[in-house]
Amino acid sequence: MLGKLCTMIGMVVLLAAGGCAPAMVGGAATGAYKVGTDERTMGTMWDDAAITAKVKKALVDAYDIKARRVDVDTLDGVVTMTGVVETEAGYRRAEELAGEVEGVRKVTNLLQVGTKSFGQALDDKVLGTKIKAKLISEPEIKSLNIDVDVDRAVATLTGTVENREQRTRVLDIARSVSGVAKVIDNMKVVNP
Repeated sequence: MLGKLCTMIGMVVLLAAGGCAPAMVGGAATGAYKVGTDERTMGTMWDDAAITAKVKKALVDAYDIKARRVDVDTLDGVVTMTGVVETEAGYRRAEELAGEVEGVRKVTNLLQVGTKSFGQALDDKVLGTKIKAKLISEPEIKSLNIDVDVDRAVATLTGTVENREQRTRVLDIARSVSGVAKVIDNMKVVNP
């Protein structure tokens, strides 16, 4: 039993570190690629990053929300929240807090109400990694411009794609991953 527990813990550490490795090892190169390929202006990217940070801080400061379970993405002033909160009140409170942050044009609240077990969290991490790996293997897709969040087998894709064909391809890739129950399209097409 102890051997299985150690193996599971090892897998979690590897998965978690795998998500951080590009940031730790090639953060500068990755950041430069993203800035060079993102269709937003540098000022807009800066504003979006500041909004994201302010929303996350507001969630951390809230006593009634477990902020570590909420992912926040901002694209052109539109905040998208994904993750799991325990109550309807937490769902509404997170949306309210995000909407109060200066510069937020709109809040898309995709939070799920309920709980998420350790096993579900691990399964979600694996699904997200599989989707991201498939996107990376597609040469015509700028995969660093697409954020993949998975919560209870629901994959949310946020970011920018160049055209409708790329959007369709990205969605098809995410849907093709075994275990994904639903895909939410939160991508912006730059050249419709």
